[in-house]
Amino acid sequence: MSAYILRRLLTTVPLLIGINLLTFVLFFVINTPEDMARMHLGQKHVTQEGMAKWTHERGYDLPLFYNDQAEGLDALRKTIFVEKSLGLFLFRFGHSDAGRDIGADIRQRMGPSLAIAVPSLIVGLLLDISLALLLVFFRLTYLEVWGAALCIFLMSISTLFYIIGGQFLVGKCLQWVPISGYESGLDAIRFIILPVLIGTFAGVGSGVRWYRTLFLEEIEKDYVRTARAKGLSETRVLMVHVLKNAMIPILTVRSMPLISKISRLSAPWFS
Repeated sequence: MSAYILRRLLTTVPLLIGINLLTFVLFFVINTPEDMARMHLGQKHVTQEGMAKWTHERGYDLPLFYNDQAEGLDALRKTIFVEKSLGLFLFRFGHSDAGRDIGADIRQRMGPSLAIAVPSLIVGLLLDISLALLLVFFRLTYLEVWGAALCIFLMSISTLFYIIGGQFLVGKCLQWVPISGYESGLDAIRFIILPVLIGTFAGVGSGVRWYRTLFLEEIEKDYVRTARAKGLSETRVLMVHVLKNAMIPILTVRSMPLISKISRLSAPWFS
């Protein structure tokens, strides 16, 4: 497992570099700064002088990769790629076209977003794995059939329905927690309970079905038959052998939804 985690961390570096290059090509090669200026200023009434002023104010009038008008290292430093793209690796996010400090916005909103996303990920992971193991334990029974049918039913419901229904029932009718808003310190707990519960419940259907599929694939392998032949109980086979060998695809899949949970779950409460 440690070798797998180390390998995943090492592959993160070229992955980030590739995403950075792809984003740069999309924003500054395919969609040129002149196109961005024309879209920002207006398609009909824009002038060449206005576009030149707009691109100069934002530093978009520099060469893309090499500045032949500069000397020494400035020939590489005074370029759009270095100033606008490579700076992201040093957490220099700069300013948006509207003049907002992107780094300050991230620092301001990162805490509340992670306060929702991280508990939702952990609680959802534990709940989904536990229910999936339960269905596999009772496989080929009515409990598995009705459990799988319930998962399909939960998957067919939109996440927006869970959000609106949870806010109306728990926040407005029962008044157990606030519907929206956020406060710092320990008071933040009562604001994150509802979104964490909704985020966890909204992903139960797809999560349980996915983990159930992984566990069913593992439980038919030879090492499981060998464990049963040596007298191990079904519970020990599931918890020690099947769960352990299924953790690699689980960690691979569950590491991706964290960012999406941040953007999807934080907006209804912090707007």
